[in-house]
Amino acid sequence: MRNLRLSVASFIMISFLLVGCSKWNRTQKGAAIGTAGGGAAGAIIGKAAGNAGLGAIIGATVGGVTGAVIGRNMDKQADEIKNDIPDAKVVRVGEGIVIEFNNQILFGFDQSELSNASKTSLDKLVVILNKYPDTDIEVQGHTDNTGATAYNQELSIRRASAVSAYLTRNNINSTRLNVKGFGETIAKYDNASAEGQSQNRRVEFLVSANEKMKADAAK
Repeated sequence: MRNLRLSVASFIMISFLLVGCSKWNRTQKGAAIGTAGGGAAGAIIGKAAGNAGLGAIIGATVGGVTGAVIGRNMDKQADEIKNDIPDAKVVRVGEGIVIEFNNQILFGFDQSELSNASKTSLDKLVVILNKYPDTDIEVQGHTDNTGATAYNQELSIRRASAVSAYLTRNNINSTRLNVKGFGETIAKYDNASAEGQSQNRRVEFLVSANEKMKADAAK
């Protein structure tokens, strides 16, 4: 019964936030979601959106005044990324940021070696990430559904690992980084078209507050 009440409460709160509070800014929505219960909200929203990044970030939401402080920090960081890296897709989620680089930016078809153009984009991202050192960064690799499932899983890990290694070589502290590969399991675009497949061959970055940022924000 308790779980049912929590689920219903979370659903109502999420609906209220996403539909009824259209005039709220991103920081206010993030703070309210955290207060309502970040873990439950993240699980529901992430599943509904088919976006592991969105669900994971909301699941880690602190909420309240602390969450609002973190949210303002993330707003500033997200705006810098949008301005400096126009080829990247940047979405503010709760108290974090999801950054998407697709295959056209990072890799050739069926490749995990970074292109020169991709290094230019990553260099710009490194500058911004190092301006905000109190964040954790999860690097997620994804593929389309072409080829064997097992091969795609391995390829997604190689792609995410290549990006993570490049960040480390360019002065991003390795303790901030976590690598995950999802293969073809989380398609955000339509694999029935060539364009959709190209977009599904992507790497995403999940930027969230580390414990130091949370402690500083709480003060």
